[in-house]
Amino acid sequence: MPKFIKNFDELINVARNEKDKKARKIALNCVEAALSAVDPRNAVYRTVKVHGETLVINDLKFDLKDIGNIYVIGGGKASGAMAEAIEKVLGDLIKKGVVNVLKGTEKRFKVRKIKLVGATHPIPSEIGVSGVREMLKIAEKAGENDLVIVLISGGGSALMPMPAPPVTLEEKKKVTQLLLKCGATINEINAVRKHISGFKGGQLARAIYPATTVALIISDVVGDPLDTIASGPTAPDTTTFHDAYKVLTFYNIIKDVPKSVRERIERGLKGEIPETPKPGDKIFKKVHNIIIANNKTACRAAEEKAKEYGANTMILSTFIEGEARHVGTVLAGIVREIHKFNEPIKKPVVIILGGETTVTVTGKGKGGRNQELVLSSAIRIRGLEGTSILSIGTDGIDGITDAAGGIVDSTTIDRGLEKKMDVLDYLSNNDSYSYLKKTGDLVITGPTGSNVNDIMIIALI
Repeated sequence: MPKFIKNFDELINVARNEKDKKARKIALNCVEAALSAVDPRNAVYRTVKVHGETLVINDLKFDLKDIGNIYVIGGGKASGAMAEAIEKVLGDLIKKGVVNVLKGTEKRFKVRKIKLVGATHPIPSEIGVSGVREMLKIAEKAGENDLVIVLISGGGSALMPMPAPPVTLEEKKKVTQLLLKCGATINEINAVRKHISGFKGGQLARAIYPATTVALIISDVVGDPLDTIASGPTAPDTTTFHDAYKVLTFYNIIKDVPKSVRERIERGLKGEIPETPKPGDKIFKKVHNIIIANNKTACRAAEEKAKEYGANTMILSTFIEGEARHVGTVLAGIVREIHKFNEPIKKPVVIILGGETTVTVTGKGKGGRNQELVLSSAIRIRGLEGTSILSIGTDGIDGITDAAGGIVDSTTIDRGLEKKMDVLDYLSNNDSYSYLKKTGDLVITGPTGSNVNDIMIIALI
């Protein structure tokens, strides 16, 4: 029985031939294995243990007799499950905690010592700011012998907002919306966010100092750069006000951002506002940032599941980036090469990829990067029986929709034509959700409680 994919059987049965049905089944089961492997609770249990009077966190060992208080703070799409797990391990050793989680999921997690605050994503809200203020109070209260465990996962940038004066939350929201729509990468978005924030870019670590910080991190950023995951609240910031300015000018939105944002960044360029903490700052001598799960973990689990079907397998890359529809075209090109020449790997084959694409929004439709990717690929795999291409966000949320992503096969375009849909019209209007919903190709999981980028699977039999 599938644990994550709610419409598993429907997604298999929509196939028009047995080969496509088998390819779909393999791809969907690989995704199930990938999501199970990056379950936040398991990641915490693997990393944090108590042996008598010793607290072990990865390779670190703390004598509990030498620790004053233990606090837990943080935020992200996976942080609710992380909070539940850390509390199960540490119990009453925790003095106090505040963690921002995705709104609507607060009651899913069993916690007593840690307060869960339901914040919004991808657009930040006042309740998220309220949660961050409580975290900063804990951080500033922590003494030299105290330990602050920070739970960080993807989505933390939006879920832990703290606009730096004079920027207001509404103005920060406008900047976020502009950045999401212009096609900026997550690294570029976060470079701007960090420089209009009073929390991100190592500023939380600065608030915690001189207490010890241990950050448990589930990465949702390609390559796991610590300063980019959730905008790096506990990591040295390698970006500058100049980098933030370059992003706004490169995407030609500098004139569209609120005046307060533009003025703050310009003051930063002049040195009138202190930069975020950089590598070498003394505060980081008491900071330990630990990656406990990432996209590679998910891809390896998917590959192991694929091998159970006797398929030849390949993790092609976990660094996939670029415009979603263009990546979809590339994946379809790989499929066509294998179908015609049985190269670079022979059928039956499962190719796994990870990363995070982007969408430049020009239309008024509904969708997400994973849905747009697979819909674009469907055009070029039309008629190639035994083919399935799947792409989902591991958090279960693709764009502002109820779908995790989509899965297509050799008949997706034909099924659309039967409903009098022109796929090019839907792509030009960024309306992949509507198309895939009508063809029965949306993958529905609901929030998974995890977030390690996107996973893409090509299955050919």
